[in-house]
Amino acid sequence: MVARHDETTDPVLLDGLLQARRGTAFFARKLNELSDMDLDAPSLLPGWTRRHVVSHVGYNARAIARLVEWAATGVENPMYPSLEIRNHEIDFGATLSPIALRNLFDHSAIHLNVEWRDLPADSWHHKVTTVQGRVVQAEETVWMRTREVWVHAVDLDNGASFHDIPAPVLARLLKDISGAWSSRGTDKGLLIEVTGHSSTLVFGDVAGSSPVKVSGPLAAMTAWATGRGTASVTAKHGVEAIAPPAAPPWI
Repeated sequence: MVARHDETTDPVLLDGLLQARRGTAFFARKLNELSDMDLDAPSLLPGWTRRHVVSHVGYNARAIARLVEWAATGVENPMYPSLEIRNHEIDFGATLSPIALRNLFDHSAIHLNVEWRDLPADSWHHKVTTVQGRVVQAEETVWMRTREVWVHAVDLDNGASFHDIPAPVLARLLKDISGAWSSRGTDKGLLIEVTGHSSTLVFGDVAGSSPVKVSGPLAAMTAWATGRGTASVTAKHGVEAIAPPAAPPWI
């Protein structure tokens, strides 16, 4: 049988799909390293066990696949009927047996990958609506999934860190987060600087007269921005060193 390939030939989109698939494989590896009993332990997300993380990532793949199906058929197919149902689904998934929970992740990831693979090239620009109500082109589903699998692989608390996430993914995620802060006005008085990067990355209140300057390497700054720790992050107010402030909410 001849192997099937992605319908799209767009090099940017294909690179994005590669990052999403690599992230999925990385999450799968960190999950497979955990025993069934390990799944009951807490994750790095407050109030969530590792079971909740796996459940969320599995059902997220199904939800994103619905958007891709919407783009392919033109028939509206929302991610979730409501946020309440989404949250109930995650809680329910966390109660599944270990084998069922692992199958949820495996089968949903395969389903999404097939939907992406078979989406006609001209359908990637069709408009769909996210659970937050954003109207986006179908190609945005690739990035939506990319950040989920890479970040939540860290949340499994099984040795993965933001240093394992590819630099292009980190840079785009930090840009997205700072953009969300800017649109809400929650970045006032906060200047974010990435150090040790090939090009200068500065976000936040660049015009402020006396902002709190938060600095650190790309992986550390992205971890801080997502609310996942302050390791290797420093902060100054003027010339005075201070403890890094909590990052504003981004979701």
